[in-house]
Amino acid sequence: MEKIIERLLFMSRWLLVPMYLGLAGALLFLVAKFAHEFVHVARGIMDLSERQVMLSVLSLIDITLVANLLLMVILSGYENFVSKIDVAEGIERPAWLSKMDFSGLKLKLIGSIVAVAAIDLLGAFMNVAQFTSEQLAWKVGIQLTFVVSGVLYALMDKIAAQAKEIDKRCAAPYPKRNRPTASHAEPSANNSTTQ
Repeated sequence: MEKIIERLLFMSRWLLVPMYLGLAGALLFLVAKFAHEFVHVARGIMDLSERQVMLSVLSLIDITLVANLLLMVILSGYENFVSKIDVAEGIERPAWLSKMDFSGLKLKLIGSIVAVAAIDLLGAFMNVAQFTSEQLAWKVGIQLTFVVSGVLYALMDKIAAQAKEIDKRCAAPYPKRNRPTASHAEPSANNSTTQ
């Protein structure tokens, strides 16, 4: 009975696959939104002010960062929790894919959230007339919260990695010390009495 339960629990990881497929579908939404924003800017490029163009470009960067984040979550999450991704010989495999564990994924996630929030904050400051002082203060406060959270998480991750390293060193057997050879041995009692 125990083996059946363990096998069922182990197989339950495949329930994540529809979620990852749904996230892959969400990439299509981001591509459509990116294309819509790009066409909007391209059509009116001569009529838009410099500030409007910069805000539109920031919006495109924002969409791209979210898409990168989504792709990292899909690929790394699938490889870490469901199954190793086997690709054909000729297909390029992203270098980060096999190196990113769950901890690395969380750090990338926090970094991407901070970047997306920073771009949103920059857009707000470029269009400052549309926001009240209170709204801007909230945006700055949220950005600082993300930054502090990211730094604290990175610090916790570093401490955990150092603790693992210390545990490895403590678990390793100490090397045996060589016994002194006859030439290094203390003088015998006979030698000391004859002198």
